[in-house]
Amino acid sequence: MDDLSKVADAIADPVRREILMMLRRTPLTAGDIAARFTISRPAVSRHLRVLRESGLVRDEQIGRHRRYSLVPPRLGDLAAWLAQFDTRRVDWPQRLAALETEVHRTRRDRNRAEPTDDQHTARQPEEDTA
Repeated sequence: MDDLSKVADAIADPVRREILMMLRRTPLTAGDIAARFTISRPAVSRHLRVLRESGLVRDEQIGRHRRYSLVPPRLGDLAAWLAQFDTRRVDWPQRLAALETEVHRTRRDRNRAEPTDDQHTARQPEEDTA
């Protein structure tokens, strides 16, 4: 199984996705993670092992506890692969450049359309004083 398949397989489970969501904020011990689920601690440990073996999380032994943290680049590889299938993908730099051009064009056209003080005075109807 290649690395991308391992990552995809690991995030296929909703419990593992929830664990990843928890770890994106801060590293947590296995006990802290298990306390947030109704499933058994051994089941959470199995999920953590799958995430570790896929490279999505790393663990560090701290005394009697094992602390887990997210490895974001592993998700980036999968995201990059999935992005090729996103038909809604937007080229933001190109769109922002087009918006900037349109803003400048609108300002230019507005400045040309606004009468100057001389033009404004010349267009006022003359009073009939006779």
